This record gives sequence, structure tokens and C-alpha cells, in this order.
Amino acid sequence: MSAPFVEVDGITVRFGGLMAVNNLSFQVERGTIHALIGPNGAGKSTTFNCISRYYQPTAGRVRIDGLDVTHFRPSRMAGLGVARTFQNLELFGELSVRENVLLGCHAHSANTLGGLLRRPDGATRDLVDNLIERVGLTHDRETRANELDFGHQKLLEIARALALKPRLLLLDEPAAGLRNTDIENLDRLLTELAQRDGITVLLVEHVMQLVMSISNRITVMSFGEKLAEGTPKEIGENPKVIEAYLGKGAAHV
Repeated sequence: MSAPFVEVDGITVRFGGLMAVNNLSFQVERGTIHALIGPNGAGKSTTFNCISRYYQPTAGRVRIDGLDVTHFRPSRMAGLGVARTFQNLELFGELSVRENVLLGCHAHSANTLGGLLRRPDGATRDLVDNLIERVGLTHDRETRANELDFGHQKLLEIARALALKPRLLLLDEPAAGLRNTDIENLDRLLTELAQRDGITVLLVEHVMQLVMSISNRITVMSFGEKLAEGTPKEIGENPKVIEAYLGKGAAHV
């Protein structure tokens, strides 16, 4: 077997006297979709922030493609092919959908930000148009980001992250605010990204319909620790998970 693409090895995060994450370890295999789930306050977003280097763990290591990134600055992660979305949106509200996605191309463009927005080359334009189409925002291409509903803003953030041409895509609650039809489209998109494009996807998500449908593997957190790990079927039948998170009587979700 090939080495895992992401290795979280015993990370602990303390904020003063609060233990947000406690000795957490898990691995994400290359080209798979791995979900991180758990109740609010379980430590999921804190773990995400350690992997993407917005938080420094108190202890433990994070490796991506075999490289120890534990002390890297967040700005170095794009160069490694790591892109992420945020639970709280980080869009440029006054810019159009197209312009927001164009800005995501900056990491691999020789153009300045201003030049990228005003005079993108043909390949960049084609990439941006393709990504906008893939997330289902073609008809909103020239719409300002702050005029989109919350669910479509989440899709725009995914398109902008994909503009980085990532090898690892970190998604923080991508289905929040989406209608059922949009969730179905997101299901198809993420499955395609992993299976066709070979992108490794790690997501935090509360929409269990999506998690159980697309995930190759799931890690469940509770009170900052790993409660369980396994396939969707194994997690859906795990008594500890059913009681602590999914709710009694929720087996075979």
C-alpha cells in the first residue's frame, strides 16, 4: 500500500485551560474522501486549522505526502497543493463569481492580482469557466458574491479553492445552507474530484446524507478525542456513535 497522503499523529491543542483536541491520530489515503464528524464543539474545525496551519498544535505532528508541515506557515500550504474552505465564508463580496474564482488562480499565475482580474490568459479563463460550471454557478457568473444566497456562496468558495489546482482539498461544512438538489450536485462533484481528478478530500460535515453517501472513511470525534473510525457502514452501525452523535435508533443511516 502507498503511504497515506495526510497523517495526523497525536495532535493536542490547548487554549489556556481548555483541551480542544486531545491526542488525536488518523490517516487519509490518497485520492479518497475522508469525513471528520462529531457534535458541535468536538474539535473538528480546530483539527482542520491544525492541518491547514492556521493553528499550531500544542503537541503532535501533521504530515502531508510524507512531509512534516507541523511548523509551516499557512502561506506555504498553497505551494504544497493544499486548498480549503471555511465554515465562515471568506469571499470578496463586491467581486463577481468569476472574479472570485480568478483570484484563486493567483498561486500558479505569473500575473499580478490586478492583471489577473483584468487580463487573464486564455487557459486561465477556460479553467475558471470550467470550475464555475462544475459547481453549478454558470448563470451567476457575473453576479456579485454578496448577492448569492449562502448555499451558493459555499459552492463559490469550493470553485475558488479548486482554482488553486489542489492535491488536498479541505472542506469545512460545504453542504451548509444547500438545498437538496444542490447537495446531490455536491455529492457528484466531490465523488468526481476524488475518482476522476485524484484529489484527496477531507471534509467536516453535519449533513449525514452527504457524509454517508460519498465518504470512503469516517473519523468521529467527541470532546476533542477520536470516538470511532471506519467505513460509512461501520460508523452507521457503531453503538457508541449512534448514542453519542447519530442518535439512538439511527443505525444503518
